[in-house]
Amino acid sequence: MKGLVEVYTGDGKGKTTVALGIAFRALGHGYKVYMIQFMKSVCSGECIQATKTKNFKIKSFGRASFVNKDNPDPLDIECAKEALNFAKEIVIEGRYDIVILDEINVALDFKLIDIASVIDLIKNKPDHVELIFTGRHAPQEIIDVADLASEIKEIKHPLSKGVSSRKGIEY
Repeated sequence: MKGLVEVYTGDGKGKTTVALGIAFRALGHGYKVYMIQFMKSVCSGECIQATKTKNFKIKSFGRASFVNKDNPDPLDIECAKEALNFAKEIVIEGRYDIVILDEINVALDFKLIDIASVIDLIKNKPDHVELIFTGRHAPQEIIDVADLASEIKEIKHPLSKGVSSRKGIEY
C-alpha cells in the first residue's frame, strides 16, 4: 500500500471521527494504527477502546484546560512540541501503517508548532505510511502537500440549542 497524506478540517463535527473510522476499517485488515493527539489530555472513548484493541495505540499530549490562542501558556507549546517530536519518531520508524495526528491543524493555527517541521515530517515519511491530519483551520501549506483534503462544514449542531457534549458520542 502506498501511504498518502489526508487532511480533515472545517468547522463541523466529525474530523476525529472520520480518522477513527479509517482506523477501524484498517484494523479490520490487520493494519497497525497510532493516533497522536495534540492539545488533548482527557481520556475519551477512543482512548479506552485502544487499550482493548490489538494494533491500535493512542497517546495524548496536552492539558485539561483550553489553550489561549492569543497567549498560549509555555506548557501548551512544550506539549505540542513534544507531540510533534513523538510523531516524528513514530512516523520515521515506520512500524505503523497509519498515523493519525489528531488536532495538529489547531496546534499549527495556534502557532504552538512550526509548520516547516510538519512539512518536513510529511516529506520524510516512509512511502507506506498513511498520515492523517485532523482539526479546524488546516493551513493552506498542509492542504497543498496533501493527497486528499476534505472540509467538514457545520450546518446544524445541538450545542447551539444547549445540548451538552455526550459521553460516547462527542467524547
